[in-house]
Amino acid sequence: MVFRIFRVITPFFLALLVSVAAMTTASRSQNAQETLRQENLVVQSGDQTHRFLVEVAETDRQRSRGLMYREEMAADHGMLFIFDGEGERFFWMKNTPLPLDIIYIGATGEIVSIAADTTPFSEKVIPSGEAAKFVLELNAGTSASLGIDVGDKVSSPSMAGE
Repeated sequence: MVFRIFRVITPFFLALLVSVAAMTTASRSQNAQETLRQENLVVQSGDQTHRFLVEVAETDRQRSRGLMYREEMAADHGMLFIFDGEGERFFWMKNTPLPLDIIYIGATGEIVSIAADTTPFSEKVIPSGEAAKFVLELNAGTSASLGIDVGDKVSSPSMAGE
């Protein structure tokens, strides 16, 4: 009798173990950050030139992932989001532990608005307020500390063809 129960229960627990392992692997791969192309980006603010190494998010999948789950980013790094056309953009901080400056940039490379010091994990929508084709995310406080402001010019290889 005990052997019969063991034969019935063992396949059940084996199937349960396989299911849990599959879910754990899927969860890990979902949270794994895709390696993005990197390039140099320049912000011209008055007579000051600020250089950053940015990851480029140019597909829907890359843009929707953004900097989610990232817990740190070097001071001279960021992420550049590239959209197909110019329009009002809406971002949020869901699943993003890093406070960020979100810089909205028009098709000509001019900064049109800045959402400074955003709140980590917030689901509050952060609109550009103006038409933007590009969005640059930097560590929170970077815009203020470097004097980056609306009207400054941003350029990078990905933005050059615009």
